[in-house]
Amino acid sequence: MADSSAAAAGASAEVAVDLTGKRALVTGAGSGIGAAVARKLAVCGARLLLVDRVAEAVERVAEETGARYTVVDLSEPDAVAELGEDTDIVVNNAGLQYVAPVHQYPPDMFQLLLAVMVQAPFRIIRSALPGMYRNGWGRIVNISSVHGIRAAPLKSAYVTAKHGLEGLSKTVAVEAAGYGVTSNCICPGYVRTPLLERRIAEHTVRDRVPREQVVEDVLLARTPVKRLVEPGEVAELTAWLCGVSAVSVTGSSFSMDGGWSAH
Repeated sequence: MADSSAAAAGASAEVAVDLTGKRALVTGAGSGIGAAVARKLAVCGARLLLVDRVAEAVERVAEETGARYTVVDLSEPDAVAELGEDTDIVVNNAGLQYVAPVHQYPPDMFQLLLAVMVQAPFRIIRSALPGMYRNGWGRIVNISSVHGIRAAPLKSAYVTAKHGLEGLSKTVAVEAAGYGVTSNCICPGYVRTPLLERRIAEHTVRDRVPREQVVEDVLLARTPVKRLVEPGEVAELTAWLCGVSAVSVTGSSFSMDGGWSAH
């Protein structure tokens, strides 16, 4: 099976970055990519504030990493407005998905996805930048998607939100360059997260096909590298973007999609 060695391949190399004393905010930190980023930044010495809407999940990761945490619904503007204050590193990771054709897409769901994945990152970055500017240092990493650079049917809100996040990230990069602040996007393909595993399970039941067939024939159909991305891989790149080696890297979008976007 093409994806059988994925976990081993994704865990083989670790980036060494010293973030001792840096204050990092990670959204969607209760599971998946967010939890992996939290663990990595904690190992690098960062002081973490973890954000998620599911209390039990984020509490577990906070206990594991020695972090502070807060339970926030990122679709609520007032709850988000001050989250980024007094942070050196912002990782905008939280997201959600809803699938439907454009002519049947619920407007309230469209608005919800944009609120969580564009409005919330904007407000968090807006509150973080003054402190970063004063300190002459800051790192903003936005977890985008291959759908931030490639469209897909049935995902109008998600594609729109990720394209918007890409534009926000690049604008911040241009504005903040003179203050020692960088802003970049990471654009993974399909990542092995609990959300994706649930989607795979739904496919296996609905289509009555083995899990491996769903992964290879549906998820990885357009991907030359036939494996899912591991959350830890995204975390390693996030850490590198926060380190001194990436001081000149800003306004960039890093594809981590197994060659999907190379077509």
